[in-house]
Amino acid sequence: MKIAGDWLTRSGTRALCTALEAAGHQALFVGGCVRNALLGAPVADLDIATDATPDQVSHIAAAARLKVVPTGIDHGTVTVIAGQIPHEVTTFRRDVETFGRHATVAFSDRIEEDAARRDFTMNALYARIDGTVIDPLDGLPDLLARRVRFVGDATARINEDYLRILRFFRFHAWYGDPANGPDPEALAAIAGGLDGLAHVSRERIGHEMRKLLAAPDPAPSLAAMQATGVLARILPGADARVLAPLVHLEDGRPPRWQRRLAALGGPAPDLRLSRAESAALDHIRRAMTLPLPEAAWRLGADAATDAALITAATLGQPLPADTEATIAAAAAARFPVTAADLLPSIQGAALGATLKRLESRWIASGFALDRAALLANDQTD
Repeated sequence: MKIAGDWLTRSGTRALCTALEAAGHQALFVGGCVRNALLGAPVADLDIATDATPDQVSHIAAAARLKVVPTGIDHGTVTVIAGQIPHEVTTFRRDVETFGRHATVAFSDRIEEDAARRDFTMNALYARIDGTVIDPLDGLPDLLARRVRFVGDATARINEDYLRILRFFRFHAWYGDPANGPDPEALAAIAGGLDGLAHVSRERIGHEMRKLLAAPDPAPSLAAMQATGVLARILPGADARVLAPLVHLEDGRPPRWQRRLAALGGPAPDLRLSRAESAALDHIRRAMTLPLPEAAWRLGADAATDAALITAATLGQPLPADTEATIAAAAAARFPVTAADLLPSIQGAALGATLKRLESRWIASGFALDRAALLANDQTD
């Protein structure tokens, strides 16, 4: 079998691979670029595996007038910039000893040893520059069946790197067959390795959850995470049951991961969200406590829409037909009274109280009362 794609024919990419092969070494694309090409999905990162050592790769690339960046020499990786595209070139490796999130590795000249230390069979696929696929671990049938399966013994792979627990669910969400559940052997190994999640950094957990929740339909994976106890470990109090109806109601809308995270419930500080991400999540959760028009006016159309979708999914009801129009009108409304309209007759604490009272009346009117009506009504009280 062969893969194809514009990325295989770029002059810089071909120059790098040709240089390695001319020096007597292998140059094999591996992992995501091969997997995605086989699935017809977009290819982003280019990873190349080789039997050349990092020093040899650096020398060969430099001789070919390609820029070399020593991004991970200790782990056998150098980044080669070819045709303005970064290529992660990593020497074949084998594990000598593993420590959960860390491992002692040794360089290897055998593709079989390199493949055996990878996480999933669908990621242990290689391809030559001409597109010929090399499948040392029989992972191609798994990929074509959209079956996410650990390489070798699932428990051993998890014990090598506990982050693989979350990667399993992310990969199932993105690449698994929605008609079939996750691999039972993998789920059993995950359930037995929950304590290992304590060794995974909060930043890495947050990174995986962002990617998982951004999948077209993460509901089956989240349900499996809840069943195995993983969800309770990383998001205590979260409940995945609302995800399936929420995804159905989204109906072509962009799959915002913050919306889906808000739907899960549970505290999110341990996910190490950025300030902007935390603010977006807080807006959605606050919007769920307000009437829809007020939520749209105070917090914006996105937060109000997300809140409306989550509420409808929780109640098991369709989104009301006028929801989008209501949100758009409220989000565009502008409170017509300013402090300058009340000064100097009203000052100090009374000024703030009056503005708040007028704002409440304006919202209650459906944003219909204008400045004159609001001020006139207030003077008659």
